[in-house]
Amino acid sequence: MIYRLLALNIDGTLLQTNGKIHKSTKDAIEYVQQKGIYVTLVTSRSFPSAKKVAKALKIKLPLITHQGALIASEIEKPIYVKRINEDITYDTVRFLEGIPCQIRLVHEQYSLANKFKLQNNLLAKTVFTSGDPIFYSQQFVSSLSEHLHDQPVTPPKIEVYFEEKSDLIDAKKALSKMFTEIEIIELDSLRLDIVPSGVSKLAGLTSLANQLGLKAREVVYIGDGLDDIPLIEAAGLGVAMWNADFAVKKASDWVTRSQNEQGVAYMVKEHFRKQQPIEFLRKMKIIKN
Repeated sequence: MIYRLLALNIDGTLLQTNGKIHKSTKDAIEYVQQKGIYVTLVTSRSFPSAKKVAKALKIKLPLITHQGALIASEIEKPIYVKRINEDITYDTVRFLEGIPCQIRLVHEQYSLANKFKLQNNLLAKTVFTSGDPIFYSQQFVSSLSEHLHDQPVTPPKIEVYFEEKSDLIDAKKALSKMFTEIEIIELDSLRLDIVPSGVSKLAGLTSLANQLGLKAREVVYIGDGLDDIPLIEAAGLGVAMWNADFAVKKASDWVTRSQNEQGVAYMVKEHFRKQQPIEFLRKMKIIKN
């Protein structure tokens, strides 16, 4: 099989646990691109945060960000953007304020969060300190609903961090019954992402592949999260990181090394070194476009 597009999750996949990209990973991405293979990022992160990673890897292709709610190469010219409307955002926040959790409205130009202090969730600390560029405004307010009453927001995504798994389960169940206008995505036992109805990482990647004239079987996807399972199952080659949950590994065609053992670089060496450059395949008329 000839693969034309390599799509990568960021956290737990490209990045090591220290938040950095290993040199071997950078070299592997450059190697793939030199062969004429498209590379993109598919992430729950905001566009500015994903763009920072893409710049380090010299990725020019549009990025699928905010769980697929925003696809763009440049923030001023999104290819696709879908937002949660003002009323649904307000009603969702009002409901969540009755549960012990941190709520973060993730706009492409800023984030807005309540001041709820998480005791147990180390992930929230990581997201809030290392995920966003310096110029990305992060504002904290005592009451999100009061703020939204005066200054409505239409975010592409809402992140919710819980202290108890039971609270996440209850919130997910209730919100799914209350609103048809949103999708509830479970990232792990303590975090939910809320996006507009019809939005998903898979829908975003499928849309981009279609624009490039590619079929699903020509896509390689590498991920580690529960929200990566649909992409791993749909791709021509679905790859799970060693540090992924068992359910993610079970869904994959291949399991690579962990994020701290440069699993992306290892996978690229194992698979893409066997594939001829795209330009050569065109000259030999093995592929048409």
